[in-house]
Amino acid sequence: MAEKEETHDEKDRQRFADRVLSVAEDAVYWAIAVILVAGSVALLVAQVRTMFTLLDTPTSNVMLELLDGVLLIFIFVELLYAVRTSLRSHEIVAEPFLIVGILACIKEIVVQSVEAAKLVGQGPEFARTIVQTGVLGALVLVLAVAAFVLRERRRDITADDEATGD
Repeated sequence: MAEKEETHDEKDRQRFADRVLSVAEDAVYWAIAVILVAGSVALLVAQVRTMFTLLDTPTSNVMLELLDGVLLIFIFVELLYAVRTSLRSHEIVAEPFLIVGILACIKEIVVQSVEAAKLVGQGPEFARTIVQTGVLGALVLVLAVAAFVLRERRRDITADDEATGD
């Protein structure tokens, strides 16, 4: 009989610990979400200011700066989506992080391609930049395939659940 009480007390302690840790986990996710929202707003304001301060510069420089900043905002928003999904489902979903990786690679490809245009005719530096751009392009493809596979797998699981009546 004493063993049954201890087992019951142990289960109560485990449930309490689980609840406390779940609340702490949610609090951390909320804090991350607040930071990401604040960072996104700050980046958006900075991009508007950058747009107005660069009115005298060539259009290609303005577009590069704006595209760089906007892609960074997209990264923040996609991370915010990942946090929101984690708060809702209490599990980390990989797909938003793959999309963040794709966006980060595209951001670097844009920067590298502008840098490569400036390095034409400089031999090894130009070749290095082109190789880096190619590697980033290949990484975009790998991440896109991984995101596609995850999405298809999720679709298959959903279809199986609907077929079995779950």
